[in-house]
Amino acid sequence: MISRRLLMGGALAAPFVSRAHAAGSVTVATWGGDYGELLSRNVEKPVLDPRGIEVTQDLGSQDTRKTKLTAERSARRGSMDVVHLGDADMYQMSLLNVLEPVPFDRLANSGNIIASLRKPYCIPHIVSAQVIIYNPDKISTPPKGFADLWNPKYQGRVAIPDLNYGVVTMGAAIAHGGSMSDWEPAKKALLDLKKLDPKLFPSHEQLVQAMKAEDVWIAPMWLARAFMWKKSGIKLAHTVPEEGAIPVIFEAAVPRNAQNKDNAWAYLDAMLDPSAQLGFADKMGYGPTVANANLSPELAAGISFSEADKAKFRIPDYEAQAQFNPKILEFWNKAFKG
Repeated sequence: MISRRLLMGGALAAPFVSRAHAAGSVTVATWGGDYGELLSRNVEKPVLDPRGIEVTQDLGSQDTRKTKLTAERSARRGSMDVVHLGDADMYQMSLLNVLEPVPFDRLANSGNIIASLRKPYCIPHIVSAQVIIYNPDKISTPPKGFADLWNPKYQGRVAIPDLNYGVVTMGAAIAHGGSMSDWEPAKKALLDLKKLDPKLFPSHEQLVQAMKAEDVWIAPMWLARAFMWKKSGIKLAHTVPEEGAIPVIFEAAVPRNAQNKDNAWAYLDAMLDPSAQLGFADKMGYGPTVANANLSPELAAGISFSEADKAKFRIPDYEAQAQFNPKILEFWNKAFKG
């Protein structure tokens, strides 16, 4: 956990926060690494610092945050004011009625949220989709999709991001006769992949270091991450899977029992600001979720998908995934990783 006392100063005004008197704290349950740093750089320091709001980043995995939300749902005072989750996990939490409905009229840029990403229980922050990244020096013929991870030529060279177990499982499913509503074929497929000695990495940062060292050559990963890593000088290429890329939306919500709701809404408002959105796009490669964050043509070419690619997107079935995600995690930990 990291905490900072933010100093009072000039601020951008929000409809619901007094510029002269805004102060207090907000606890944000989120990821560490690049994501937490970019939240600090693009949301907290430029917008919340001047308002005198003290931000505490409560760092951990998505599963830890979900466990907290579930365990604290009957508590009068929760430990989190803002919680960040991927779209499928956020939907699962919404079914437990632990999330406060978003007062969109209190968020200055909410009118620019892309309509297809708008939900009543959270705001969309950033968006990307899963592609296949690879080392072009080691793999001269570009892979076609998820199925290439099972190619015996890459035995011991496939990298698997442990954090992305859900979307990796769905990629395995659609590559082996399943669908976004049927993950059963992924079981045998993942056990077959296990025989090829894939390397699992607990963080994206560790995975990319292994790619840089050429210990691994190919992996399923968000396009955004591929963009960021290529920008840092790591030699990577990517393929949009022929089976269809699986999109992901990283979202933010306020628990019903949050202790500092006004500051929580201020935080979500700052996340939607076009400058904050462009900061994430430029540094981390995730697409904006608001229509007034205008990408440069060069940036758009690096982080966007063609209309043909978007037409093949495998949209998550949130209702189905809410039912079988616990089973996926159990299988992943006990059978695939065990």
